[in-house]
Amino acid sequence: MRTYRELFATPEFMPLFLTSSAQIAAATVAGLALGTAIYTETGSPLLSALSMFGPSLAQVVGATVLLSAADRLPPRAVLTGLALAFALGTAAQAVPGLPLWTVFVLILGLGVLASLGSGVRYGLLTEILPDEGYLLGRSVLNMSVGIMQITGFAIGGVLVAALSPRGTLLAGAALYLAAALLARLGLSRRPARAAGRPSIGETWRSNARLWSSVPRRYTYLALWLPNGLIVGCESLFVPYAPEAAGLLFALAALGMLVGDTAVGRFLPQRWLDRLGAPLRLLLAVPYLALALAPPLPVAAAAIVLASIGYCSTLLLQHRLMALTPPELSGHALGLHSAGMLTMQGVSAVLAGTLAQHTTPAIAMSLLALASLAVTVALAPGLGAMP
Repeated sequence: MRTYRELFATPEFMPLFLTSSAQIAAATVAGLALGTAIYTETGSPLLSALSMFGPSLAQVVGATVLLSAADRLPPRAVLTGLALAFALGTAAQAVPGLPLWTVFVLILGLGVLASLGSGVRYGLLTEILPDEGYLLGRSVLNMSVGIMQITGFAIGGVLVAALSPRGTLLAGAALYLAAALLARLGLSRRPARAAGRPSIGETWRSNARLWSSVPRRYTYLALWLPNGLIVGCESLFVPYAPEAAGLLFALAALGMLVGDTAVGRFLPQRWLDRLGAPLRLLLAVPYLALALAPPLPVAAAAIVLASIGYCSTLLLQHRLMALTPPELSGHALGLHSAGMLTMQGVSAVLAGTLAQHTTPAIAMSLLALASLAVTVALAPGLGAMP
């Protein structure tokens, strides 16, 4: 399977694609609105970064208690229910006069649930597509993230100005409702991939089994750390350039879209096997230029270039699936997503803390240096497949 026509002709791929796209659009619009509202109210880079990326911190909780459900519950019911929960939680954040601590409780609660959604969604993808179609299918889902973020940040910026942040949060809730409807009506009813009841104990046992393999362990670390540190850079876009933050987020998504398109559709396999480490380096190097306080157009170009490097994640996801037994595919992908998003949340906290003691530009450059160091340190463990 090498063409988009074949991919979208596959039964159920289109509904899964639309459901995922609606959720990403909802998260993008709502995240920008909430980050803007909290920065306006508090003037704190740390709280603004936490409001947008804090849900990622809660992913570690979901990874330790919920992930066994990713392969042990019917996927359509889970995806529909999670979208409804996010719609309600996002609408609740728009209630006037809601205390700040209550907002963060909602943010973290939704983050815990999100850890399950990724495992279910990408585990379902392995059922819908044949093995040879997974790389193309995952690249298209990644591309939809870029497209929806570009669109979401652009529309979100307009909505924040036209409706206020609270009105924009309600628009995000409506998009989550649309995602729930798409999942319920578009996906087929399927049984769970694995037998048994989900439990905390089963989650721990499967996590231990996945982590026990040295090649998988290096793959997970490469998926979580370099990527997460650069997302920490992105968490500072609002304090770095308050009037252009939406544009910078959209340009970052554009770079990610370009990279995923090239890897998923156009680059031959013999190139892909060699590009993983250089792409992870590309993810960090351009951010070093921000320490020189360049003009906004130069900073924007650096952000686009760096974001192309996110396609290295797609290559690592493909490696992870080759190293994982089918009955653990949803759990493995959920653990990848939960760990990556948790690291993104940790990096957002670190970025906000550094920015409050230095400047947003210097904090971004320091995180980029850390990403480079991690990529170099992990390279020996990511050699040829065993």
